[in-house]
Amino acid sequence: MADFGISAGQFVAVVWDKSSSVEALKDLVDKLQELTGNEGRVSVENINQLVQSAHKESSFDIILSGVIPGSTTLHNAEILAEMARILRPGGCLFLKEPVETATVNSSKVKTAPKLCSTLTLSGLVEVKELQRESLSPEEIQSVQEHLGYHSNSLLSVQITGKKPNFEVGSSSQLKLSVAKKSSGKPAVDPAAVKLWTLSANDMEDESVDLIDSDELLDPEDLKKPDPASLRAASCGEGKKRKACKNCTCGLAEELEKEKSRDQMSSQPKSACGNCYLGDAFRCASCPYLGMPAFRPGEKVLLSNSGLHDA
Repeated sequence: MADFGISAGQFVAVVWDKSSSVEALKDLVDKLQELTGNEGRVSVENINQLVQSAHKESSFDIILSGVIPGSTTLHNAEILAEMARILRPGGCLFLKEPVETATVNSSKVKTAPKLCSTLTLSGLVEVKELQRESLSPEEIQSVQEHLGYHSNSLLSVQITGKKPNFEVGSSSQLKLSVAKKSSGKPAVDPAAVKLWTLSANDMEDESVDLIDSDELLDPEDLKKPDPASLRAASCGEGKKRKACKNCTCGLAEELEKEKSRDQMSSQPKSACGNCYLGDAFRCASCPYLGMPAFRPGEKVLLSNSGLHDA
C-alpha cells in the first residue's frame, strides 16, 4: 500500500472486473480502509458499470484499477477518460494491465507505449511505467479464460498517471506585466528641431544652401510631349470614335473639328457665290431664297417645304 501513497482522510476508488478474486478484493479493501481511516472513504466499482455510475467530477484522490492480485483488466479509452473525470485535481491513477511485447495487428491487448499514450489522451499527465513483470500461470490462464486471448509474448505492467492541478474548463486570469505609458511628451533633440525649421528670413541668408528646382529637371523633362502619347490606351478605340468624359488628350477637340467640317461639306454649294448676301443677290432657283442673309460658313437649316418648293 505504501507504493500508492494512500494516507488518512483520502477518498479511494477500487475498480475490479470478472477476473478479480472476491477474496483478494475484500482483503485489499480492508487494508485500504485502515489507511484512510474514518475521515476517508473506499468505494468499490465494477469496470463495466463505472460510466453508468455517474460519479461527480473530482470525487476521488486515488483510483486503483486492475491491481487486485490475479486480475487481467483491460482499460479502453472511454474508461480511462471517465477515471480522469472523477479524479480530483492532482489525484493519481494506478492501473495494472497485461500488454503485448510485440506489435500485433488487430489485437485487443495493447502494447505498453500504446497504453501510456491512451492515458495521456484521456487527460492525465506525468504518465510513466512503474513496474514490468512476467505473468504468473494463474494470470495467463485468466487471460485465456476471460479475454479469450492466447499469446506467449505477454507481460504485466503497472502504470501511473496524474490529473493536472486544474479542472477541465476552468479559467484563470493571466497576470501580465505591462509597462506604464509615460504621460509626458518624449524629449526632442534640439539639433533635429533646428535642422527641420526654416523661416522666411532663412531664404535670404547666404549661409543657407538652397537647391535650385530647375536643377532637378532632366533635359527629357523639358521636351514637349507628343499629344498621341498622352492619349489613354482605350481612348477612341472601337468602330466609332468617341471621346472620354472630361477628355484631356485632345480627342474631343479633334472630333469637334471633324464634325464642323462635315457640316460645312453637307451644306448646298452656291453656284454664284452670292447666296449669303440676301434675296436681292440670289438666283431664282436658289435654295436660300426667302431666308435672311448670313455670313459665309455659317450653318443654315433649310426646311423641307423650302427645298420642295425650290
